[in-house]
Amino acid sequence: MITFVLAILCGFALLIWSADRFVDGAAVSAKYAGMPTLLIGMVVVGFGTSAPEMLVSAMAAADGSPELALGNAVGSNIVNIGLILGLTAIISPIVVHSTIVKKELPLLLLVSILLAVLIWDNSLTRFDAIVLLLGFLAFIGWSIFAALKSKNDTLQNDVEQELSAQPMSLKAAITWLVIGLIVLIASSRLLVWGAVNIAELMGISDLIIGLTIVALGTSLPELAASVVAARKGEHDIAIGNVIGSNMFNILAVTGIAGVIAPAVNLSSDLLMRDWLAMFSLTLCLLVFAYGYRRTGRINRVEGVGLLLVYCAYNTWLLFSVSN
Repeated sequence: MITFVLAILCGFALLIWSADRFVDGAAVSAKYAGMPTLLIGMVVVGFGTSAPEMLVSAMAAADGSPELALGNAVGSNIVNIGLILGLTAIISPIVVHSTIVKKELPLLLLVSILLAVLIWDNSLTRFDAIVLLLGFLAFIGWSIFAALKSKNDTLQNDVEQELSAQPMSLKAAITWLVIGLIVLIASSRLLVWGAVNIAELMGISDLIIGLTIVALGTSLPELAASVVAARKGEHDIAIGNVIGSNMFNILAVTGIAGVIAPAVNLSSDLLMRDWLAMFSLTLCLLVFAYGYRRTGRINRVEGVGLLLVYCAYNTWLLFSVSN
C-alpha cells in the first residue's frame, strides 16, 4: 500500500511540473510558428492543460480500466468548475468580458448533453467514442475560425500579456515541450499504476478512484493556472482555461479512451450521479458568466456556492462508497 501511495504522490508531483513545462513550451513554440495569439489561448493552452487527463485516461483504458478513464474525464470537469473556479472566484472575483468564452459555454453545455445521450445505455462503444472525436475535430475547426475572425477579444489581450511575460528562445521552448511530454507520459503511467492497485486493495471501484483522487490530481495544472491568472487580472484566461479543458475532457479524453477500450456495463451512477453533477455545475457557470442585467462575473458568493456544490458531491460519493 505504501508503495502505491508513493507512486500516486510522485506521479502527481511530476504531472504538475511536466504539464506546466509542456504548456509553456507549446505556447511559446506556437508563437514562434506565427500562430494567432487567440488561437494559442483557445487551442494550445486548452490542449496542454488537458494533456494529463488525456494520457492518464488513455493508459487506464489500455490497462483495462475504462471506468477509471471515464471517471477521470467527468470528475476533472467537476473539479474544474466546482473546486477550481470556486476557489479562484473567492480569491479574486472573475469578470467575464471575452465574447469567445461566452460562445464556448453554450457549446460546452451541448457537448455535455451529447455525452449523456451516448452513455444513456450505460456503455460507451467505439462508435460513440468516434462521434466524440469527430465532435472534437469540429470544435477545433470552430476554434480556428473564431480565432481568425475575432479582433481585439479580451482573451487575446490576456494571452499576449502572458506570453510576453515568458521570454524564451525557440530552442528552449522546444526543449521544454519535449521534456514536458516525456515526463507527462511517465508520470501518468506511474499514477495509473498506483491508483488501480489501491482501488483493488481497498475494494473501491475504478470509477470512484477516477472521480476523486485521479481527477483531482490531473486537474491541479488548471488550478494553478486559473488562480495565478485571476490574481494577475487575466480573468478571461482563468475561466477560458477551465472551459477549454472541460471541452477537451468530454470530447478528446473520453473519445480517445473509448476508442482504445470501449466500456460496457458502466455503472448507472456515472449518468445519474456524476454526469448530473457535472451538468449542473456547467449550467451554473453559464448563468454566472452571462449575468443578468449586469456584466457576467463569478463573485465571491457564487464562488462559495460552486465550492459547496463540489463538497456536497464528494460527500455523496463517500456515502456511496460506505454503502
